Amino acid sequence: MSFNSLGLSKALLKAVEKQGYTSPSPIQQKAIPLILERKDVLASAQTGTGKTAGFTLPMLQILSQGQSLRKRPIRALVLTPTRELAAQVHANVKSYSEFLDIRSTVIFGGVNQRPQVATIRNGVDVLVATPGRLLDLQNQGLLSLSNIEILVLDEADRMLDMGFLRDIKKIISSLPRKRQTLLFSATFSKEIKKLANDFLHHPVLVEATPENTTVDAIEQKVYRVAKDKKTGLIIKLISEGDWKQVLVFARTKHGANRLCEKMISAGISAAAIHGNKSQGARTKALAGFKKNSIRVLVATDIAARGLDIPLLPHVINFELPNISEDYVHRIGRTGRAGASGEALSLVSADETTYLRDIQKLVGMKIPVEIVEGFEPDPNASTEPIKQGKGGGRNHNNNSRRSNSPRNNSDKSNSSRRPKRNRNRRSN
Repeated sequence: MSFNSLGLSKALLKAVEKQGYTSPSPIQQKAIPLILERKDVLASAQTGTGKTAGFTLPMLQILSQGQSLRKRPIRALVLTPTRELAAQVHANVKSYSEFLDIRSTVIFGGVNQRPQVATIRNGVDVLVATPGRLLDLQNQGLLSLSNIEILVLDEADRMLDMGFLRDIKKIISSLPRKRQTLLFSATFSKEIKKLANDFLHHPVLVEATPENTTVDAIEQKVYRVAKDKKTGLIIKLISEGDWKQVLVFARTKHGANRLCEKMISAGISAAAIHGNKSQGARTKALAGFKKNSIRVLVATDIAARGLDIPLLPHVINFELPNISEDYVHRIGRTGRAGASGEALSLVSADETTYLRDIQKLVGMKIPVEIVEGFEPDPNASTEPIKQGKGGGRNHNNNSRRSNSPRNNSDKSNSSRRPKRNRNRRSN
């Protein structure tokens, strides 16, 4: 199938061709015609499946066919959970609207709001935003959403994980009741289905791939290793393999910083990216990583959400996530667009339960290796790590929220909703 068969305009087809794409992905094949028919869509799409173009292209076509208003009120709103994803979605909107009379902008926290407000006042058709900054500007009376025709909730599952449900409800309450709503999520959890039931009108269900499956092109491997030998092993693997562009996942912000410092001391150029980093530092780190001036990017799950790095060859789980679905999100950063990729996990004894749950989810026994000199500790406990009072799964959910740009506190047990509201400007 070609993009020509999806009902897109010549201007959009020209933009798609300029980006080097010839055939639509499964999610694009299924979602684009439905969106062009002005249906509400609930879509399940993993990272790297082309979902952004799946909603951006038909959204732009609908807007270009609509009434042209001189003042250009905001007619389409795309909500994303993180700054990086917002920037990436806006880059797609700009690329695909190159040959259309469509204006767009992106707003998020961590940077001065004045340039963002000035652009909005000059008139934009498409606004890409994180919930915190959007509500801030709304509350200040600096933007209006009364003319929204299309609402997109991108990576809605992650927005719920990060505690944005109340903000989403408040934003949606300010939109016209008559609109088209598109909800994209990696999973169809009960919470996502309830969200869709509350805000979508007779949505069409679209599933591009079976839920929670991994990309076939990814070679997965586990290294069993003693906990205190992980840093030495990861430095050995990267150095001896002469690997470039390695995305490493750490469980906490402090852990990411420590690992980054150890790598730099070992002569490996590295940068950390997480919620405590300023937007300028995060943008600089990502730019250096993409240009190969930085070999290793150490990230937390939240900060890495929305990173778009073409042909990323290596992903390493320095620590396994205790939420199995996050493993799928992490390794989906490699093996994209038909390219092969490698996903490695350094697993200590206390992560044995996490590994078992992950293997059950992905439906395979991941091959295991042991490197001489970095053997696992035979006397170590296989009990999962308990951090702080919460421990286990509930605690990690809290710490995951603390990695959000909305809450830069490292005190995960204090990440209650009122504090997230006070910190809204940080998004």
